[in-house]
Amino acid sequence: MGEALPRIAVIGGGIAGLTAAAQLGGATGRPPRARVTLFEAGPQFGGKLRSGEVGGVQVDLGAESVLARRPEAVELAREVGLADQLEPPTTAKAAVWTRGALRPLPGGQLMGVPGDLAALAAADLLTPEGLARAHAERPASVDPDTADVAIGAYVAERLGQEVVDRLVEPLLGGVYAGRAEEISLRAAVPQLLAAARRGGSLVEGVHELLDRPQAGGPVFQGLRGGIGTLPRAVAAACERHGVQLCPNTAVAELRRTPDGWLVDGRGFDAVLLAVPAPQAARLLAADAPQAAAELAAVEYAGMALVTMAFHRTELPAPPPGSGFLVPPVDGRSIKAATFSSQKWGWLAAAAPDAFVLRTSLGRFREEAALELDDAELVARSLADLGEAVGLRARPYATAVTRWRAGLPQYPVGHQDRVARIRAAVARAGRLAVAGAAYDGVGIPACVAGARRAVDDLLTPLPSAADAKGQ
Repeated sequence: MGEALPRIAVIGGGIAGLTAAAQLGGATGRPPRARVTLFEAGPQFGGKLRSGEVGGVQVDLGAESVLARRPEAVELAREVGLADQLEPPTTAKAAVWTRGALRPLPGGQLMGVPGDLAALAAADLLTPEGLARAHAERPASVDPDTADVAIGAYVAERLGQEVVDRLVEPLLGGVYAGRAEEISLRAAVPQLLAAARRGGSLVEGVHELLDRPQAGGPVFQGLRGGIGTLPRAVAAACERHGVQLCPNTAVAELRRTPDGWLVDGRGFDAVLLAVPAPQAARLLAADAPQAAAELAAVEYAGMALVTMAFHRTELPAPPPGSGFLVPPVDGRSIKAATFSSQKWGWLAAAAPDAFVLRTSLGRFREEAALELDDAELVARSLADLGEAVGLRARPYATAVTRWRAGLPQYPVGHQDRVARIRAAVARAGRLAVAGAAYDGVGIPACVAGARRAVDDLLTPLPSAADAKGQ
């Protein structure tokens, strides 16, 4: 007889928890490594990857694409049978709504940090004074080799505040819903830190980074039917391979035992926690208090997504491009708009008579928008869209999705905090953590973090049969 597989509880059914359950349970084409029970507090799996119907059109209500230059998320999609559904966005271009006009998002930049000042000038994003300041690059007074720094402060010192306000801030906001003056350079853009350590011109350093040969294929990928199809496919694969899925099951108590862990009184050999930091802090307070204290200090940003469907016959012409970013310095209500029917070919083909777009409102420490009612969020979005692109039509269907405490913030020192959390978790034994709070908020980072957590958990973990024989 073969050795009995260890019993492992995965707590949290977002993409990190689903990935971990799939890896452990053999749902990704490899032999099973554990008997897995996956607990999810809500009625559906997927976390921020959620889809729904708006005006008869299936759309994403959360994340809508994955960074394909990192392979993990695309690999996961292929492993669960979605290879034929992968589709990159169209070639429609994005813009920035600033200084009273839509201006092209310049090429040759890395998370808003320019590597091509000619492209920056051609986009006309900055005032003449701001562009002159960017050309007059100054040495940084902070040594990034010995200390983490905020990306906003570092870039402002090198290239001027206007580069931060009108380019870095809106791009970072699209990823973290955060504030450039607080986000860690080391955590958010490590490639840039490496360039900064070498000294010399920051602009030239970014240019060299972007000039390196890249792997072929698109930068981003979506899925026909929306990214929300990914967690459903992973969950289905898990179920086919014997993973016990427990939706609508919020875990109230986690306690260490001599042989493993009790999850609400049920015994397991090990636990993988893939829930947001506040929930992890609560569950670990008794048996890993140092990890709990660090997790409780992780802050989150909230945001609202407003999805609207229009009849194409009521639009004189579709808005231009794939959408636009909005720098907070311009004082608008919305922080971004995505013209989904132009960004995604599959959506235009699935609903040719509809035009779907969405806006986002709110960011870190500016979450008042989440308290407005749906009608007000729609009205504010339409007002800004009318001014930005001349949209005057009224949507025939709308949906508002509020992501309260949706995105963890990565302030200066974040990676040191994560290292302390992992060290404290390791001391607790037979325990691992994964999710957006640790190594990146993007889908590929969450998938990679889950894989790492599985390896961390299983490396020292004997099978149940081995444990009995000791």
